[in-house]
Amino acid sequence: MLFEDTDDEDILQNIIPLPTEDDLPYDDGEPMETERHRDQMILLIESLKAFWGDKKQYFAGGNMFVHFDLSGKKKFKGPDFFLVMDAENRERKSWVVWQENLQFPDLIIEILSDSTRVTDKTEKKTLYEKVFRTAEYYLYDPFSFECRGYRLMGKRYEPVLPDKDKKMYSPVTELYLIVRDGRLRWMSQDGYILPNNAELFERELKISQTERQRADDAERLLAEYRRIFGEL
Repeated sequence: MLFEDTDDEDILQNIIPLPTEDDLPYDDGEPMETERHRDQMILLIESLKAFWGDKKQYFAGGNMFVHFDLSGKKKFKGPDFFLVMDAENRERKSWVVWQENLQFPDLIIEILSDSTRVTDKTEKKTLYEKVFRTAEYYLYDPFSFECRGYRLMGKRYEPVLPDKDKKMYSPVTELYLIVRDGRLRWMSQDGYILPNNAELFERELKISQTERQRADDAERLLAEYRRIFGEL
């Protein structure tokens, strides 16, 4: 017998299921501050996904809600970019902590603006440090091109100092963050800048054009050889 008495059945029937990403808000309807902010967020997400593919289990998202308070009193617009390792690779409307084995973001990047600068440096920094316990937190200004990093050491964030080449190592991703041509980029340990989808297409197009040019050159040389020496 599954239940010893009807009271147990009544209790279970009255249990309210926890809300999921389908029940909770996932977008506040507000666009990112500028086109530069939007492009920077997309660049960070696209280039990381293109580089890792299915080689790792992770979720990379941006400008979406992170739900962590069941009471619903704390409605938090999520980071501009965040990364959760060892997470199922699937599309999500929002990140719901109690739906994700109580996992919080392992790495967060906020793209500073005039309207968020103070909050990103104070309130959000405290939230990520004390509540989320996020291992790495970076703040990037897309207009001054300044990037600051923090790493969780024990219970407190400690500043991450860039190396002599002005890049910062991220233990979470095993990659570097570096500012190149006015954009914050991922860099592999051997110095490879991770391309986004458009850059990958452009590279493949150039390779294809180069290969086609080589084939055309070979055909012209063969035709010239036949003209001079006859058929092989």
